[in-house]
Amino acid sequence: MSIYVGNLSYQVTEDDIRSVFAEYGTVKRVQVPQDRETGRPRGFAFVEMGTDAEETAAIEGLDGAEWMGRDLKVNKAKPREDRSSSGGNRGGYGGGGGGRGRY
Repeated sequence: MSIYVGNLSYQVTEDDIRSVFAEYGTVKRVQVPQDRETGRPRGFAFVEMGTDAEETAAIEGLDGAEWMGRDLKVNKAKPREDRSSSGGNRGGYGGGGGGRGRY
């Protein structure tokens, strides 16, 4: 299972996130999605910890904590299927265009 980390600084790097989460245990993976057009981080990340206990400790320790001038939002990541089926905003690529193989 992954942890969702939101409200990140746009200057954040994978190494920055890894070092903060390493205080709570083994960090297996960090993913910082990049904006397609600018190449900058999009302000959120996903982190995978070594165990469920480490994941829980990281969520409890970091949710709401201030880091790099921002209050972090840290919780269990929802499965991708749930987010896409909700019909929510997919990052500003609105309506028209007929879905030219973007996904």
